[in-house]
Amino acid sequence: MAEMNRIQMVVFDWAGTTTDYGGVAPSMVFDRVFQEEGISLTKEEINAPMGMEKKAHIRALLSCPSGDRQWKERCGKSWTEEDVERLYEKFEGILYQMVAEYSVPIPGVVETVRQLREKGLKIGSTTGYTSQMMGQVLPRAAELGYEADCVVTPDVTGASRPTPFMLYECMRRLNVYPPRAVVKVGDTVVDILEGKNAGAWSIGILTGSNMLGLTRAEYEAMDPEELAQRKQKAAERYTEAGADLVIDSIRDLPAALAELERRMAEQEAAR
Repeated sequence: MAEMNRIQMVVFDWAGTTTDYGGVAPSMVFDRVFQEEGISLTKEEINAPMGMEKKAHIRALLSCPSGDRQWKERCGKSWTEEDVERLYEKFEGILYQMVAEYSVPIPGVVETVRQLREKGLKIGSTTGYTSQMMGQVLPRAAELGYEADCVVTPDVTGASRPTPFMLYECMRRLNVYPPRAVVKVGDTVVDILEGKNAGAWSIGILTGSNMLGLTRAEYEAMDPEELAQRKQKAAERYTEAGADLVIDSIRDLPAALAELERRMAEQEAAR
């Protein structure tokens, strides 16, 4: 019975959660690709679909009011799947060249993951990047101290977030069940939805997240009151998406997992 009330695996996102402080790399590349098409999008518009598979992200940007309007003004017609493929090829080519340099673990990640492993937890991971892109990310992150036991990409499952299938694949590969023994940790709304759609717990992270959309320098230089307001808004978005907990930093994760196990024990006792 005690085993049923224990978290067995944490499934992390990558950019903005464990590596690439602020999820800077994909945001920069999306901005560059669309700027080269004559389309200017705000950081908030670019980041809104973050965490999705990247072709789906491009479709979302082309479909948002500003993207749709600017595309029609520039091209005189609506975008097509051929346009998506062309933009994606450009995105993938640029990101592939630069993603390794942004694959530095976020402060606290290496130490926290070590703590989790010492407690016997397995470390899964899912991402919106393809296997090819992760081929650039993984060696760099490992060199700097962070590795996951399992890395699942959208091209493996044929479906990305917010579907639960990448998380289920982590469970299958690492032989972890039921879903209530799994916690999804991420920095976007679709990360939270991925966990909830799988029947797992979901935790949103604030510091270093794409949800805040701040580089480390911007974060450290920001007025404390404005930063607190940004964090409050981000926390509300996580909660609206169904997050079970929102934590300030990945360093707060061990305490958050203890809280979830307390809730699991309460639920079991109430049966």
